[in-house]
Amino acid sequence: MSKKVIIIGAGLGGLSTALRLTSKGYQVEIVEKYHQAGGRLNQIKKDGFTFDTGPSFFSMSYEFTELFDSCGIKNPLQMNELDPVYAVYFANRKDPFLIYKDLKRLAKEFAGVEDRFVKKAKKYLKQAKEVFHDTEHVVVKRNYDSLVEYAAALVRVPLKHSPLLVRTMWSELDRHFDSEEVKIIFSLVAFFLGATPFDTPAVYSLLNYTELQHDGYWNIQGGMYKIVEEIKKILVERGVTFHYGVEIKSAVGTDQGISAFVDQHGKMWNADLFVCNADAAAFRGHVLKRKKFSNKKLDKMQWTLAPFTIYLGVKGKIDNLHHHTYFLGDNFKGYADTIFKTSVSPEKPYYYVNVSSRSNPHCAPEGCENLFILCPVPDLRFKSDWSDRETLTENILKDLSKRIGYDLIENRLTQTIFDPIDWQDKFNLYQGSGLGLAHGLNQVAALRPKNKDEVYNNLYYVGASTVPGTGLPIVVISSKLVTERIEKDWPQQIAKEPSKSTLSKEFVK
Repeated sequence: MSKKVIIIGAGLGGLSTALRLTSKGYQVEIVEKYHQAGGRLNQIKKDGFTFDTGPSFFSMSYEFTELFDSCGIKNPLQMNELDPVYAVYFANRKDPFLIYKDLKRLAKEFAGVEDRFVKKAKKYLKQAKEVFHDTEHVVVKRNYDSLVEYAAALVRVPLKHSPLLVRTMWSELDRHFDSEEVKIIFSLVAFFLGATPFDTPAVYSLLNYTELQHDGYWNIQGGMYKIVEEIKKILVERGVTFHYGVEIKSAVGTDQGISAFVDQHGKMWNADLFVCNADAAAFRGHVLKRKKFSNKKLDKMQWTLAPFTIYLGVKGKIDNLHHHTYFLGDNFKGYADTIFKTSVSPEKPYYYVNVSSRSNPHCAPEGCENLFILCPVPDLRFKSDWSDRETLTENILKDLSKRIGYDLIENRLTQTIFDPIDWQDKFNLYQGSGLGLAHGLNQVAALRPKNKDEVYNNLYYVGASTVPGTGLPIVVISSKLVTERIEKDWPQQIAKEPSKSTLSKEFVK
């Protein structure tokens, strides 16, 4: 008889794990707090506009192909490579820098800004490439059963990379480039990790290699939420049931493991195995009541920056906004050093803008654009009062309108705001942290919360705050690692074809 697995959370990690487990013959149910699947990778439909709520592009596209291939499925996603990968506006410069993978083409963007750019970039990216490939399988794509095992893995990494562990990303860029513009642009990948380049280890320069040489950046035809829809469609065909509006509050444990989880209504959810796609650290504290993960101790951990997001629908077409664009001020280091640990909103915010209607016209009514605006802000440990959210929104829209020469406020048709409190309440993101635990050296690989519970032998974790870390492709890898653990601990006879049920449906509580 197949073992029953309940997955807590229908984010990408939970969905990917469900896809892998059903391919191995396990019976799966998914419970989710929100009213629809996706977690941060979600969607808003309002006033004729459709918005992706979170991730708007990704790297390492081959990890999605691996996910579907490993489950015997042809990849249903149409992935489009971005070219240019993004654009960057500086406060004191009218035209943006367009960032291309072609270094010769990119060098033209930096003409008069960075001499001998191609030579410098090749040297820098060669090092980043070596770091990526020397750690990918040795450190990142694997499970650890002990710190000794982790230490043994680190020994296999070439010693030449060790200085990157003690330098910051910014200091490493400073060793290779002269212009502030190039250093700032290359350091923006640190924000993808939810941190700043001044406190991100230089080893993450490998991300510059992934964006500019290895695989580039991609989005999905039809919108990013298409990832969720396609996986969910397959899961429903396989008999997986989704239960929405279910928030897990406590656990019923025995010496043999977890027997059930209890939701906000007192209902018990029983299974043989459980996989948690909620935050792996906060869940241990809030639901399992572990002293090691009390709020006091959670607050001392390193968390990623909080998102302040605006979903804006406007009439008219905006010609000088690229699909992905960063808008920066004129005091990068000062801004990064102070804004993320302050109790006030920025007066001159830095922000990112995605216009998905450029590649997916159906996301907006004819003659209109949909804008997703993300401003990294302090999490709720530092700024708990967001009563000034409207003021911050207007400041961002006024600044953006001025810089692109188009009055967004005058042409605004619809607007939705998510501040850190919303992100915490809607998706259980601890303190509103956008990407879970940060990636400081004391919170990487085996030093992150484990993907197998320390006490209960039938409870596992997947997602951004466990191994190997945050980001869409990394979370897909996380689903592979937790599936490997479950297969090892609870071997299941592989079904020749995943079971299908004509009674499969989604339940909304």
